[in-house]
Amino acid sequence: MTLETLLPIALNLSLFLVVFAIGLRASVRDATYLFRSPGELVRALLAMSVLMPLFVALLVFIFDLNPAVKMALVALSVAPVPTLLPMKMVKTQASVGYAIGVLIMGSVLAIVFVPLAMETIERVYGVPLQMSVMSIATFVFMVVLLPLGLGIAVHRYAPALSQRLAEPIARIAGVGVLVFLGTLMVLAAPAMWTFVGHGAVLAIIGFVLVGLVVGHLLGGPTPANRTALSFSTASRHPGLAILIVQANFPAEKLAMAAALLFLLVNIVATMVYPLWTRRRQPLAEELERK
Repeated sequence: MTLETLLPIALNLSLFLVVFAIGLRASVRDATYLFRSPGELVRALLAMSVLMPLFVALLVFIFDLNPAVKMALVALSVAPVPTLLPMKMVKTQASVGYAIGVLIMGSVLAIVFVPLAMETIERVYGVPLQMSVMSIATFVFMVVLLPLGLGIAVHRYAPALSQRLAEPIARIAGVGVLVFLGTLMVLAAPAMWTFVGHGAVLAIIGFVLVGLVVGHLLGGPTPANRTALSFSTASRHPGLAILIVQANFPAEKLAMAAALLFLLVNIVATMVYPLWTRRRQPLAEELERK
């Protein structure tokens, strides 16, 4: 096996452990929170699964982008929430239930939504596409539902053990993700550089910024949950996006580079956004007092 083959496998194993650590901190009630809150569920669905794919369709139609970037953006727009996101969302003081609920909703929805989106794109653009429901379901089950379910089960039946394991596993998995993802980005840097100056970077920045704004506007009155929905709407799972592109365009080698470039922009944006919201909060409180 080559390094390029081993790195995605190692990264996926690290992501598996990340989600398992999230599950160790969650209860069954947390996992079903969003499905018991219809208003929040509808707003999250509208932001993540309706408005963002529509925006990307418009973006791809208007601008003459590199085909790999077009493929990656469309695939990212219909992919579920990345497995690292709930950790960020919990750190913003959003409820654990909201964070886990968004992850589960996005993942389950992807099993149905991605094939439907592929069929719609095929009809609109006349490009033959294929993505089996089984391949999507297998991916979602392996990277999200299985590790999350295992973690919740340990939390339910061995709470003391789950409390002891959650933090060390999260740290080990986090280091693994940083190392393997960083190495992938270094290897893909020459390919990512080819996108500079051709509108690709601006298109990806537009995707992320519009996602943050849409999530902020539809996130409801709770500031922490509003931030959480902003993260969820602006972020996507690059692994599933790459799987979608490879299933439909196996000869396209720049798709992974485009997905990694999106991830890099997303990391920067989701670091800056909370700083902006924290600076606005004192001003909003002052205006309310007046």
